[in-house]
Amino acid sequence: MDKLRVIIADDERPARSFLALMLRAFEDVEIVGEAETGTDALELIEREKPDLALLDLRMPELDGLGVVRLLRKNTAPLIAFVTAYDEYAVQAFELNAVDYLLKPVDRARLRATITRAQERLDHADLRATDLDNARSAVADYDKATGPAYLERIPVRGPEDIKILPVSQIVSIVANGEFLCISTLSGEEHTIGHRLKEIEARLDPNRFIRLGRGALVNVDQIDRVVPMVGRSYVVYLNNGREINVSRIQSRMLRTRLLRL
Repeated sequence: MDKLRVIIADDERPARSFLALMLRAFEDVEIVGEAETGTDALELIEREKPDLALLDLRMPELDGLGVVRLLRKNTAPLIAFVTAYDEYAVQAFELNAVDYLLKPVDRARLRATITRAQERLDHADLRATDLDNARSAVADYDKATGPAYLERIPVRGPEDIKILPVSQIVSIVANGEFLCISTLSGEEHTIGHRLKEIEARLDPNRFIRLGRGALVNVDQIDRVVPMVGRSYVVYLNNGREINVSRIQSRMLRTRLLRL
């Protein structure tokens, strides 16, 4: 029997290493790649065409849910989400028959996931609904959690704390350990947070990821210039230019460039 070709996607190296160590103990499994971000995971899936993708629910740039939203039907692998306990996620996955693994991952539970994936690969009638089920789980999870988005961001200065309305933000760009926030009035503010943490708390209808380290307010995009390779350069109302990766360009086309 051919080995099950698997990719691992998790932004935490210890979590990836832990999963990889257990998978390598299974003689019927081959790890064909590892990804640190959702964007890398999507590119890896399209390049390697694995049988199974183990996707962390929360990753920078594009989380596991976002990966499922962007998968192409003809290249989509089987999906198993890997997550810390989340009542709404577990409910959505179980309701839609989507496999999941809770951290810390148990070896026996991982073995059951591998066996289940092998069985589904042998039955075309089961495979036909896999991506639809995963996307239904994503929709149910989004509906259950509901929006709890930031409306203001506190920015600590040397003498006071400025309350910055999210509506006034043009872009948020990662710079090492810090984030640089640009505003409509031309101000620049620095906060000590990870981009993926802020991204998770901003309304995805108002902000879009345009690269590995940049979030922008969609209402502050002035124009989009196509480049070679189906990518883009985005020009913001404050004059800033941001290069858009190929995967994020696909999201940009879906979100903003179609009527």
